[in-house]
Amino acid sequence: MSDWWKLFVPDTPLWEIALRGSVIYLTIFFLLRVLLKRESGSTGITDLLVIVLIADAAQNAMADDYTSIADGVLLVAVIIGWAYVLDVLAYRWPAAARIIHPGSLVLVRDGRMLRRNMRRELITEDELYSQLRQQGVERLDDVREVRMESEGRFSVIPRNADNTPGPGAR
Repeated sequence: MSDWWKLFVPDTPLWEIALRGSVIYLTIFFLLRVLLKRESGSTGITDLLVIVLIADAAQNAMADDYTSIADGVLLVAVIIGWAYVLDVLAYRWPAAARIIHPGSLVLVRDGRMLRRNMRRELITEDELYSQLRQQGVERLDDVREVRMESEGRFSVIPRNADNTPGPGAR
């Protein structure tokens, strides 16, 4: 028969669980935000991070890597708490928002590559042209602007994207 007390009472000090969860969350957040911005795709980094860490924390608690369910529950709460705190900081303070949710970066303006910005994010010409083709743009001259959004997705604004009707429009 199982020892119910051991199942629900934490066997690791609560401060240690909170500290471990905080250090791991903030480290992974920083690494993904700074180093892998363009690799994160269309899912926001915070969303991806929360999903991965919660899955791991919950798995550990369910697989008996912890002897207490409370350890896993606390770790999940710490992870969700940090995601919430970072969103609140970004909402309330513009300086924090620039770090937590940085703006987009212009890669092409008026058909010209901004190589300095491309170098900053390690975007090659081949990668840029691949993104243009995926969005149905054949030539760089047809582009007013290409931006790499904060989550790594590319936004392409064609030259004809203005709201004025073209020739022959009624």
